[in-house]
Amino acid sequence: MDLGVRWKLHGDGKVPAPGAVVRPDERLSWPRTFGLGAQHVVAMFGASFVAPVLMGLDPNLAIMMSGVATAIFLLATRGRVPSYLGCSLSFVGVAAVIRAQGGTSATVTGAVLVVGAALFLVGLAVQRFGARIIHAAMPPIVTGAVVMLIGFNLAPVTASTYWPQDQWTALLVMLFTGLAVVCLRGFWSRIAIFLGLVFGYVLSWALDRIFGRIHSVDGSGKVTDHWRLDFSAVGQADWIGLPSFHGPSFEWSAILVALPVVIALVAENAGHVKAVGEMTGDPLDDKLGTAISADGVGSMLSTAVGGPPNTTYSENIGVMAATRVYSTAAYWAAACFALLFGVCPKFGAVVAAIPGGVLGGITVILYGMIGLLGAQIWINAGVDLRNPLNLVPAAAGIIIGVGNVSMEFTDNFSLSGIALGTLVVITGYHALRAFAPAHLKTQQPLLDEGTSSYDEAAGDGRDSRGGRDGGDGTGSGPQRAKS
Repeated sequence: MDLGVRWKLHGDGKVPAPGAVVRPDERLSWPRTFGLGAQHVVAMFGASFVAPVLMGLDPNLAIMMSGVATAIFLLATRGRVPSYLGCSLSFVGVAAVIRAQGGTSATVTGAVLVVGAALFLVGLAVQRFGARIIHAAMPPIVTGAVVMLIGFNLAPVTASTYWPQDQWTALLVMLFTGLAVVCLRGFWSRIAIFLGLVFGYVLSWALDRIFGRIHSVDGSGKVTDHWRLDFSAVGQADWIGLPSFHGPSFEWSAILVALPVVIALVAENAGHVKAVGEMTGDPLDDKLGTAISADGVGSMLSTAVGGPPNTTYSENIGVMAATRVYSTAAYWAAACFALLFGVCPKFGAVVAAIPGGVLGGITVILYGMIGLLGAQIWINAGVDLRNPLNLVPAAAGIIIGVGNVSMEFTDNFSLSGIALGTLVVITGYHALRAFAPAHLKTQQPLLDEGTSSYDEAAGDGRDSRGGRDGGDGTGSGPQRAKS
């Protein structure tokens, strides 16, 4: 059985010829391959180690399990789909809602484990019936609205938790990160979030030296005099040691909050597979279902031991586009580096020391980008919001999700925020469509027009309009906000 772990040496193993690409089944020399692997780890760090911190989970375990999930993904796709599976930011809002309801870390990971299982089943269904089953249930108006309410539901987390800890640091970090995202080019623009974090560390350290302690709320919500940057736990942490594990706990209220994120994960995986197929020139239509299932399995395994869920990372697509090296050997190297970081508690202590003001500046941009990805889905799919069939369910669902509207059914069961908003969008759209007059039921583009070729016998890497699809799950370019 070919597991995709054998690679041919590309040329002399040093530098690809002008215009040439290093294909997934090829590699450069091993020193260069490990160097590229390290670059992939750096690229995913910006978002991947922020996610567990925001979710209240162990960052060491998160990085370790991202390496394990990446290995599972590469084996499942037989080395044809180069990808790194990092921690998904789409669940940050879910974790915040669950914890606000009194849930623990076990409750969070239990709810997300169920989402991973659902994603696995969706992948099996795509393998069996084709991608059109996704598009039938989740047309662009539904997908865009759900992604938008997931992102914007996070706004209170920034406003009430992170920003008040150090408003001036948050403002400066926000400005620096925004400049980095817009003004930097190539690889550096891909790690703009990471650069913003580094800037925030340095700024917090400098402000502590200049102005001393700050009087504000700390991470626990108490108003105290405290250092912006506290590295005391770093000195006490060991260099080598296992991260902290815990088992999941399952509660229906938490599961219903988390389930809508399946929609975002399906869109991300579809976009990633399409983008890689376009860049490598290798049609990967037959691997879409496998990729979705593999992501589900990786997330299930991670959350089963107390880690966060995982998803494909567009940051690493940027690295491949810049280097033109698509070798899966580099991703195996990245997975090995992640495993090594996972058994270094001192690394986790450094991550956990991120000042609240720094997270405030980062999340203002990050959460907004997640929400606006929903608008990008609408734009690229040509969704007509003048059509009341599209406008009404999306408008109602977004307000419910962003405003955290709640519906109490019994004393022990209620739906609110993300879960209720998603339910309103999906059921509202399909119910209204059943009763709408014929002139409102105009044909809508698919969730990702490029994935229509997954159901065709011969795909030439073009979308249904004959144009190139950039592969972000919406028909746009390869860049997309990480969710």
